Amino acid sequence: MLLLACASIMVFAQIERPKLVVGIIIDQMRWDALYYYYDQYGDGGFKRLLNDGFSCENHMINYIPTITAVGHASVYTGTSPAFHGIAGNDFTLDGKMVYCCNDKTVKGVGTESKAGQMSPRNMLGTTIGDQIRMASDFKARVYGVALKDRASILPAGHSANAAFWYDSSVGHFITSTYYMDKLPEWMVKFNKENKTKPGVDMKMKPEGATLTFKMAEAVLKNENLGRNTETDLPDMLCVSISSTDAMGHTYGTRGEEMKSVYMATDEGLAHFFKTLDEQVGRGNYLVFLTADHAGAHNPNFLRRNKVAAGGTDVDGVRKRVNSQLAEKFNVQGNYICAIYDQRVYLDHALIEANHLDLETVKKEAIKRLQEEKDFVYVVDFDAVETASIPKLIKERIINGYRPGRSGDICAILRPDYLGYTFDENYRGTTHGAWNPYDAHIPLLFMGWHVEHGSTTLPTRTVDTAPTVCAMLHVQMPNACMGDAISVVADQKR
Repeated sequence: MLLLACASIMVFAQIERPKLVVGIIIDQMRWDALYYYYDQYGDGGFKRLLNDGFSCENHMINYIPTITAVGHASVYTGTSPAFHGIAGNDFTLDGKMVYCCNDKTVKGVGTESKAGQMSPRNMLGTTIGDQIRMASDFKARVYGVALKDRASILPAGHSANAAFWYDSSVGHFITSTYYMDKLPEWMVKFNKENKTKPGVDMKMKPEGATLTFKMAEAVLKNENLGRNTETDLPDMLCVSISSTDAMGHTYGTRGEEMKSVYMATDEGLAHFFKTLDEQVGRGNYLVFLTADHAGAHNPNFLRRNKVAAGGTDVDGVRKRVNSQLAEKFNVQGNYICAIYDQRVYLDHALIEANHLDLETVKKEAIKRLQEEKDFVYVVDFDAVETASIPKLIKERIINGYRPGRSGDICAILRPDYLGYTFDENYRGTTHGAWNPYDAHIPLLFMGWHVEHGSTTLPTRTVDTAPTVCAMLHVQMPNACMGDAISVVADQKR
């Protein structure tokens, strides 16, 4: 019996882990993009993920707003703005509007522009990479790569070895002094060989996806990821493709422009997976691919096909309600500073300086906003729990609300209505809403201990991080509110 017990302990002690974890986010990727372009994809990219990996087909974002910075932070922290604090690309901090990654205490490395003054300091929770680093006594290596700074910095986390992003003003990848004082020699060489003309926005080109994967491969090879002899914990590489979002905003979800960027992304994925096979070994790495948010179809496209859609002049609403509030309280000023990502920001300084009661002003603002025909629900963030709104929307509002950062009031637009107006030639789109067109995103796992399959059971953005951590036998991030997806995590047991 004693020998049997010892044998059991020894077997359990042999913890299996992959050599590398790779997280990939395709910015503004709708779930149905997996299938809309399926017949046009090659065999090695999205099709390989679908045919060899495991797909969570009913994967939803469980908060609002569905915005880039929020999505990247939520995927990797396993929590929502309520805890990680990244309430949007921009949000209020200490009463002032700030950019999510802006950090004036650091300087750019590889640039002298403000594009380098970035770090993850505004994010309050740890990430998958932070947990891997801690579990390995910081011997595992973690890197982030994207054209957008927020898409590289937030996924990589606080303790990452580096995050690299693209500065169009200099035409190459950069970082900040938060991570290092000078660029590695291999990166200097890479930038020289792949430099673009300063001022060219690579996010607006399909080649931006190609360049991102090329940079990811350079990090993989030059930092020797997946070949770490200092620890049994895996290294991690976080990659985000930004061109799909930038081009979606301009050209919408349909048309040759979007097709071209998805074809480039598919080709880049295929080459990247081939490089991983060669560098780390097929079956030795774990990949997950998801999105930070999806995107609405262009409203002109919808209306041409008899689907109700449109736009609302939100700034006009703000001005109109401000005029009404000024008349009501007999004090001139902009009571509403901004309506941004369906959040209404009140000017607390103005209200306090004129000895007005904040709650009274807020109630009057809500009353006036409710009179606007395109707002379905208008609720006080501090009273969402008791509001007469559907449970699903109520939960997503609460999950997305961070006091001091998210504003005062939540204003929900009707489905397929954008927060701005446009003419009949407008082709673009946006995102940010609770609706499936913005919230239904892909989630696929492939590689180490992942069997082919799929599920339509509900899963959420915040479930990605605890699933990966469960597979690695690593503690989930410190503010994690998600659950491990058992049909994926249990495959390795």
